[in-house]
Amino acid sequence: MNYGDDAIITLSPREHIRLRPGMYIGKLGDGSQSDDGIYVLIKEVVDNSVDEFIMGAGKSVEITVADNVVTVRDYGRGIPLKSLSAAVSEMNTGGKYGGTAFKKTVGLNGVGVKAVNMLSSEFTARSVRDGEARTVTFAKGLEQSDKWESGVDEKNGTMISFRVDTEVFGEYEYHMEYVEQMVKNYTYLNLGLTFILNGETYVSKNGLLDLVNDTMSDEPLYAPIHLSGDDIEVVITHGAGYGESYYSFVNGQYTSQGGTHQAAFREAVAKTVKEFYHKDYDPSDIRTSIIAAISVKVTDPVFESQTKIKLGSKEIEPGVSMRQFVGDFLGKHLDDYLHKHSDTAQALQKKIVDNEKERKAISGVQKKAREMAKKVSLNNKKLRDCKIHFTDKHELAEQSMIFITEGNSASGSITASRDVRTQAVFSLRGKPLNSYGLTKKVVYENEEFNLLQAALNIEEDMDNLRYNKVIIATDADVDGMHIRLLMTSFFLQFFPDVIRQGHLFILQTPLFRVRNKKETHYCYSEEEREKAVARCGANAEITRFKGLGEISADEFKEFIGENMRLDKVRLTKDDPIHELLEFYMGKNTFERQGFIIDNLRIEEDLVDNM
Repeated sequence: MNYGDDAIITLSPREHIRLRPGMYIGKLGDGSQSDDGIYVLIKEVVDNSVDEFIMGAGKSVEITVADNVVTVRDYGRGIPLKSLSAAVSEMNTGGKYGGTAFKKTVGLNGVGVKAVNMLSSEFTARSVRDGEARTVTFAKGLEQSDKWESGVDEKNGTMISFRVDTEVFGEYEYHMEYVEQMVKNYTYLNLGLTFILNGETYVSKNGLLDLVNDTMSDEPLYAPIHLSGDDIEVVITHGAGYGESYYSFVNGQYTSQGGTHQAAFREAVAKTVKEFYHKDYDPSDIRTSIIAAISVKVTDPVFESQTKIKLGSKEIEPGVSMRQFVGDFLGKHLDDYLHKHSDTAQALQKKIVDNEKERKAISGVQKKAREMAKKVSLNNKKLRDCKIHFTDKHELAEQSMIFITEGNSASGSITASRDVRTQAVFSLRGKPLNSYGLTKKVVYENEEFNLLQAALNIEEDMDNLRYNKVIIATDADVDGMHIRLLMTSFFLQFFPDVIRQGHLFILQTPLFRVRNKKETHYCYSEEEREKAVARCGANAEITRFKGLGEISADEFKEFIGENMRLDKVRLTKDDPIHELLEFYMGKNTFERQGFIIDNLRIEEDLVDNM
């Protein structure tokens, strides 16, 4: 191939953002997942409003989402009028480069709101300062109008309004539950700041304590420990399940993948507890079932990407290490709390001892299981791995994913059509064991579970999870649904952090293929099938897919590539997990049988209602 000077291209910042949006906002998505780009754009705008509050300006933020237009109005100081256009359109322009106007904020790179502007088909920025106002409009990052006003009877502040560009994102839809959770997180971290989202008011009175109480679906083993100091706030309690659950924040930013502050917190909790009891407990026994939140304020934080979901800063401020700061705080305040609250100290110690007993009870089984997992050739037997992995063992490759499939035919179709760089396949042999109500010992005794755990690399620590997405891929029939439920139960029972941290998904595969000589449509529902038949006309050929093995490898590329449809498995306080598992996976066979009989609809009924 020819490689000359004409192959070298220089892009403007606007062109680069529109060509490579993932570098600035992560993945694009269609709004079906909480980390899709359309929500990152909202966050980038709201971050600036929250920074105003942090600096003591403005106590409320109004957000409206209607007809795919997002409007954010704060009552801070307002962007300086002469700089308004540049502040929202020129890269590396802003007031957060080491001056005194902003301290310990999130938006440090002068990129966020510009990316919103350049990725929006419509964008308006309006600033009001002491009766003077300026409004600037843009389209895809190009200025369209500029209006100045005097004698304005409005409160100071900034208004940003935008419509995401479908040329970049494709069709999308806002799911308000994700926006609502984002708003709640802001309130937990900013006491005194009121959010009004589409007319509904959100405010927190107890900070992170409200967050932990709002997210727990079961009663904690002891009342949550709530501690706060200069630039740090933590909440700690334990539940009854497995795993570790953390909610970590930096300068009001939710760091879903943790970082140095969360690592320092995990280490400090174990160290402080061991010293309090004067026992050399294993850290895993201390932290198993922990439910905790930590928020820190950092000077000039360094994140591992523009999406700011993992903190990389080793210092909380110049000369003070994160590890020392968090360790000293917990070493004093958590220790003091346990001395003053003997009931909590006793409940915590009982939980640690129970964890220790269970761990030791299965240690022999663990050893044999590890040896078995090492002996089994995963690449040839159960796991067809992908080539991409992370350069640092603690840094998860966002592109990596593993499909958990049923049977050889389904795994064969996915294996033949996958992207070998980023997509791995794990093959189940028939239906997995119903793990509900069993102890973790079964994970090591059951070959399928043991090898899956080894493939995911989650036995010791979730930080070592080898894939960003763990995708259950089964047939869209009764048996496939049952396997989905069995695998979801397995993760809920033994590795709930895979779900809590947003790594577990269900692959949606098409039920129908509708085509004529000119076009082909893959349909995931009866409604989509009817629309496709209408487009293709009377000569449409309709195929009903009964299983993944019936879909050719060439076709399968359509469903596990850019057009892949995934449903994230989510865990919230409102989900009655234990009740659902007990009813559907427990030993109440006759009760379930009665439920099925009472709710049975025969095929004729379904046909009549179509």
